[in-house]
Amino acid sequence: MHKFDYSFLKKISVPISFLALTNSLYKLREIEKNKEQTITSVFKKLQQIAIIESVKSSNAIEGIITTDDRIKAIINNNSKPLNHNEQEIAGYRDTLNLIHTNYKNIDFNERTIKTFHSLLFQHTSSDFRGEYKRRENIISERFSDGTINVRFQPVSVEDTPKAMEQLVLAYIQASNDNDINQLLLIPCVILDFLCIHSFQDGNGRISRLLSILLLYKNNFDISKYISFEEQINKNKNDYYEKLKFSSVGWNENQNTYIPFIENFITTLNNCYKQLNDKYLKIKDIKSKKEQIEEIIYNSLVPISKKEIADILLDVSITTIELTLSKLLKSGKIIKIGTTNSAKYIKK
Repeated sequence: MHKFDYSFLKKISVPISFLALTNSLYKLREIEKNKEQTITSVFKKLQQIAIIESVKSSNAIEGIITTDDRIKAIINNNSKPLNHNEQEIAGYRDTLNLIHTNYKNIDFNERTIKTFHSLLFQHTSSDFRGEYKRRENIISERFSDGTINVRFQPVSVEDTPKAMEQLVLAYIQASNDNDINQLLLIPCVILDFLCIHSFQDGNGRISRLLSILLLYKNNFDISKYISFEEQINKNKNDYYEKLKFSSVGWNENQNTYIPFIENFITTLNNCYKQLNDKYLKIKDIKSKKEQIEEIIYNSLVPISKKEIADILLDVSITTIELTLSKLLKSGKIIKIGTTNSAKYIKK
């Protein structure tokens, strides 16, 4: 059976390029947090868009589809599912909502994984929800001539419970190791979960839900505002290719996690790029003066001109200064400190 050991992720053996990418992601996370706290209305709008895109995309990857109108109706609980596809879509909605609203109280363990699976299929008549597979499954591909090729042989039914137990224990041990970069650990755990293929159906969707949970647990809440699943769906050919490369030799402990890690980090980076693009589009609806006002009014602490400029990258210092001057004259804000170090806050 595969040996679950993530000690190879120790900082001394990780490629420098990966460390540079993860360092960049940590910086992007801080920028996101700053914007989220100062321009709340934009992020509320992004949150509404992201939930729809996530539910739609993660199911579409598996060929589970319905119309956009039906997706919105199901997400908003305006309609009950009308068929099996919509039942599974509703299940994904429920599981994703649970993660978004309660991730702090959800631990990564077998109980959580089984609960996610049970929720995913709770609207269907499935008799295997929340249970590990009862019969052997394979990961295969069908060619145009009708022939089928076995791409990967997952863990057997008999060995699945033990493999899942070892996976969870290995993750817990690695997550408590300060020498292991947690952003690099997540895709390794997800790859191992996919290679175990512990459920009869729904493994791909559960892997994406677990990715979101583990990102949350490591203070990356980007999936609340930008659909992580949509980014995978947009580039699913590359995703499956990297998954294939990283699973070769997995059963014999001879696989490399590098391709899948690279795909995961790239996907996460794309989420932040998408966040900036969508943020600017929604933000542009408001005037620059309104954007500056909103930042100051929503800030719990005094904020400087430079801090405002760092958030509103497309607004000049001159515009910020003129707006601040008008707000001061109108008595809507107060100035704290001298000219060079002055900060502003709502009166």
